[in-house]
Amino acid sequence: MSHILSSVAWPYANGPRHIGHVAGFGVPSDVFSRYMRMAGHDVLMVSGTDEHGTPILVAADEEGVSARELADRNNRAIVEDLVALGLSYDLFTRTTAGNHYRVVQDMFRTVRDNGYMVQEITRSAISPSTGRTLPDRYIEGICPICGTPGARGDQCDTCGNQLDPTDLVNPRSRINGEIPEFVESTHWFLDLPALATALGAWLDEREASGTWRPNVIRFSQNILREIRPRAMTRDIDWGIPVPGWEDQPTKRLYVWFDAVIGYLSASIEWARRTGDPQAWRAWWNDPDALSYYFMGKDNIVFHSQIWPAELLGYNGQGDRG
Repeated sequence: MSHILSSVAWPYANGPRHIGHVAGFGVPSDVFSRYMRMAGHDVLMVSGTDEHGTPILVAADEEGVSARELADRNNRAIVEDLVALGLSYDLFTRTTAGNHYRVVQDMFRTVRDNGYMVQEITRSAISPSTGRTLPDRYIEGICPICGTPGARGDQCDTCGNQLDPTDLVNPRSRINGEIPEFVESTHWFLDLPALATALGAWLDEREASGTWRPNVIRFSQNILREIRPRAMTRDIDWGIPVPGWEDQPTKRLYVWFDAVIGYLSASIEWARRTGDPQAWRAWWNDPDALSYYFMGKDNIVFHSQIWPAELLGYNGQGDRG
């Protein structure tokens, strides 16, 4: 018998989910988890609603409610739908849970203290009409590398290269088509280049095991070649406060850093709810335990680069370790 962690994509709480989401992450993960339980494995299936970031604020403004009110309502709607479908989560939680805040902030402090967070001055994209930071994915323009229109501020899906909003030619907001303003701001960056060697070795292990699809391995190895630090904080007032920046309430940890930690925080929350606070370690500290992730293709970079880099940095396994 093996311990198997079934990590399911966290549906975003800016609105109700539709049948495509259920078909994409709900049914496959549930079928897999049920099969593994029937085969005698000890399965922990966790997920929750992803509730931070600018899109929540945009949707809340459109409805004239607070971000928290919108997240609460959509969390209830999503939970009710998943329960009605009979999906077999061991825990379905949310990123606004106090436990999640504690785990994320502990992760940030440790990665920072280990030397894998660096402060840099960057140019943040601001909406001229609202004054709010525009998420990278909410900015589109022409890719400076392959010349394809419709490249996002974080990545070009045509050539697969990672981008920043400032890289795009003729950038526009996907929200209302306005031209973003770029202003200087200090942020914490995850020092991915310092973790590149360890990330490469980790990807080689995935390739050797044969458990990842070849196209995912190739994509992940390609983006590793042009790896660079990525901002893990944003100028926004809705999200998890940045440890050490308590005097700057308009800066928060970016959803890139926050959401993927949910797999771990949900496991820890589940363990506490069972009355055995250390039970989660059977899925996270046992080298023989297996982890499976169910997510969309546009989230590959988070699971093959950002999330493993956070874990490697937490364990001090990069070039500074």
